[in-house]
Amino acid sequence: MKNKYFDLIDQTYYFPQEGFDLKQDSLAFHGISLKHLIDKYGTPFRFFYLPKIGEQIKKARNLFNRARKRHGYNGSYNYCYVTKCNHFSHVVSEALKFNVNLETSSTFDINLIQSLHAEGKVDKERKILCNGYKTDNYLKKIIELQESGFSNITIILDGKNELKRLLHFVQESDHVYNIGVRIAINGEPGSPYNTSRLGIPSSEIVEFVKNEINPLDNVELKMMHFFVDSGVKDTLYYWREFQNALFTYVKLKEVSESLDSFNIGGGLPIRNNLGFEYNYDDIINNIVSTIKETCSEHKIDDPHLFTEFGKFTVGESGAIIFQVLDQKHQNDTECWYIVNNSLMNTIPDAWSIHEKFILLPINKWQNRYRKVIIGGISCDHSDYYNSEDLNQEVLLPEYSEEDEEPLYLGFFHTGAYQDAISGYGGIKHCLIPSPKHVIIDRDEKGNIVDYVYRNEQSVEDMFHLLGYKGTNETE
Repeated sequence: MKNKYFDLIDQTYYFPQEGFDLKQDSLAFHGISLKHLIDKYGTPFRFFYLPKIGEQIKKARNLFNRARKRHGYNGSYNYCYVTKCNHFSHVVSEALKFNVNLETSSTFDINLIQSLHAEGKVDKERKILCNGYKTDNYLKKIIELQESGFSNITIILDGKNELKRLLHFVQESDHVYNIGVRIAINGEPGSPYNTSRLGIPSSEIVEFVKNEINPLDNVELKMMHFFVDSGVKDTLYYWREFQNALFTYVKLKEVSESLDSFNIGGGLPIRNNLGFEYNYDDIINNIVSTIKETCSEHKIDDPHLFTEFGKFTVGESGAIIFQVLDQKHQNDTECWYIVNNSLMNTIPDAWSIHEKFILLPINKWQNRYRKVIIGGISCDHSDYYNSEDLNQEVLLPEYSEEDEEPLYLGFFHTGAYQDAISGYGGIKHCLIPSPKHVIIDRDEKGNIVDYVYRNEQSVEDMFHLLGYKGTNETE
């Protein structure tokens, strides 16, 4: 009977598969021995494999450009990285190597762009899309950026009042400001709201452009922005909202000659289980062909296409590695594996919105497997992980308390939002520190290069934030 953990994976999924393989009976990630990293850095640690970022950017670009060529699409394709997804300099800098444009979400994103420019990583011709609710400070920063010479900024209006406030701040400026309008989408079936708070209702957007934007000399409508919260999926709901947005674009084009760009936002999914299936080529082909056919039917130019990919860009580059400290048999059927950090702190969206990730053991693949629940070391009852996306249970290798080598686990494709949600370097639940942060790259010859970006958060770091003057910790 095949009852080893390796047999379970081998019989259930295609394995090895992209990014995952075994080397000497322990897990390798993109050819990197994770056991070697554990021996070198200890656990827990979070790491980023930077080359994956470029692979994702090239993948999306190739698919969109192939679809454009297939359908004779005349508009350009523009890839934008969403900075809010991961603000770390090593992540943003890696994306910029592939000439991405940038999408901002709040005031301090503009400071980030100014910093990147000062470092020579962003030139003033880079396309910058400014999304999100525009506070007064945000608007002032955007205006400051344009007046400093950035020539390709588009301010995407999230509501009608933002236009009034923008006009108030630029009334003495001689610049012309490119703007976009975001269309509010309808909620999915079962959603707690009928229409998203983001954007302008489709029933009002055409009149808004015709009566309030068109008469102005110092702003010019360039873009319509569309985004579905649940992402780009081959569902009736997604295509219904997409068609509604495309119909609105056609109507806007009738009243605005300057409009030339259609932004389909983000939402391309990433792999969150080993059985993940998603036909990227088919979905992107349908998006491009539908826009092309609609524009041909209405005799309007194909718009320039923009996408805002954040999670898709960086999600699959990240992982976090734990050691199992203990196994607790709380009753006859349940076994808890306790790991050496808090899941609520390190993968907070698994706790808050029940996001799922690829969970795999690093070692002991030849051991028998069993159903377990993963528990963190915080005192919170919600600090656990007990189901995967395809299976309503977690299956992992058994191990003996007498084993010399502990069991190690990895949560993979955690490169998006984790540190932003948990507050990197801040105060964590139960004062459990942020783990060590490791960067993995390849040199010009393809050799692996790894280094510590930041060590595990210290007690001094946390006590300083809390206002305590010192600790009695000894070296």
